[in-house]
Amino acid sequence: MTFKLACGDVMPGCTARFESNDRSQLMEQVGAHAAHAHGVTEVTPAVRQAIDGAISIAA
Repeated sequence: MTFKLACGDVMPGCTARFESNDRSQLMEQVGAHAAHAHGVTEVTPAVRQAIDGAISIAA
């Protein structure tokens, strides 16, 4: 199972994409990117919900 996220689905205009076989690792990648590229240092419940809703799962 592969977890995928296109940052642009959460942050319009961003072209970064993430993929991992482990959801926790995906979230670490996304968190590091959000802090570095977007200045997001706190994942609020609303941000978490948006990220969770944008993650797709491929077999």
